[in-house]
Amino acid sequence: MKSELVRFEDWTDPVRAVEREVVSLTDGARGDRPPLLFVPGLGHGAWAFAEHWLPRAAERGFAAHALTPRAGGDLRAQVHDVVQVAASLPRQAVLVGHGTGALVVAYAMGRYPARAGVLAAPVLDGWPTLWAALRANPFGTLPALFGGRLRMSREQLFGPAMPAEQARPILDRVAAKPGRELVTHGPVPRPAGDPPVLVAGSPDDRVVPRASLDRTATRYGGAPLLFPGMGHDLMLDVTWSEPIEAVLDWLDKELPSAGQ
Repeated sequence: MKSELVRFEDWTDPVRAVEREVVSLTDGARGDRPPLLFVPGLGHGAWAFAEHWLPRAAERGFAAHALTPRAGGDLRAQVHDVVQVAASLPRQAVLVGHGTGALVVAYAMGRYPARAGVLAAPVLDGWPTLWAALRANPFGTLPALFGGRLRMSREQLFGPAMPAEQARPILDRVAAKPGRELVTHGPVPRPAGDPPVLVAGSPDDRVVPRASLDRTATRYGGAPLLFPGMGHDLMLDVTWSEPIEAVLDWLDKELPSAGQ
């Protein structure tokens, strides 16, 4: 993996400025804890974290922020936004990405010296993820290959315990037109400053194959933290509290002297 702290392209062809939507919960934040910046994946916005994970992080004393991806932004623009928002925070942040948001975070860590990184259900292996989506939900995936909307199924996003009436409003809200970069992107850069990185996911995820979880975790020198029985949307499934509690516990263990 190579570093991307300086990119000539950003000087010659700067990313277009936009107004960014950031949802923040900072009341009760403790001085010994770094801020968390959550980055959602394809078809999701800050709302996906605002439902459960932001409040739980805030309860644990973390200043918690979630960034909605810019509409129509390519990978470079999404990475730019994450780096800019992280750099605007008062202290060195932990970057938490979900799905394709984990890919954005992985690239952002090549440019921003994050305190730590968390890749939840990460979509870093484009082709295996595409084939998994075609097998699990061919009619919802095929239109996206020709410029149409990607329609995720209940079985892809959630485990079997998720009630249909609870899943439907979320499925209706997930709207995405994936770009080719999700499959054709180059090698993920080496994180600046060598921060600790946690990879988390479910062995029953029908979006990210278990082999992809293992490869991603190996890339960062560890093994994935697994939550059986859950779907792709760890932050919205019925047992959403298990992953976020494990992530926060891991941060407490890895960053015991943060801010001191």
